[in-house]
Amino acid sequence: MNDIYRIYHNDIGIAFQWKKDVEAGFTETIQVVFRNTGFYLDYKEVKEFYNKAKVAHHLQQCEGCAKKGKCSSYLLQTPTDKVDLAVTKKELNSITDLLKGTLFQIELNGYINEICKN
Repeated sequence: MNDIYRIYHNDIGIAFQWKKDVEAGFTETIQVVFRNTGFYLDYKEVKEFYNKAKVAHHLQQCEGCAKKGKCSSYLLQTPTDKVDLAVTKKELNSITDLLKGTLFQIELNGYINEICKN
């Protein structure tokens, strides 16, 4: 954990930046890890992922699912066009919180850094 700058974490995962990347000037890359899967994303992609998680809450089922409401899985699209995830409602809630908390912390840090310049 000494090799990272933790941005946000919860019961399902963590969002962080590698210290070596930040020190080398690569501050745009954020790693979001949950369910044994890691995503290297920039701010725009984290925001897109968060918006897709909100959409998944409203869809409440996989499109074309034969179980129609009896299934506990939600289809969560990712910022990567070729990867979608099937998650439970609890996982979807936790992933949504992870992404929302990450966005909040990044925006707060940016705001504080801007104020400190003055």
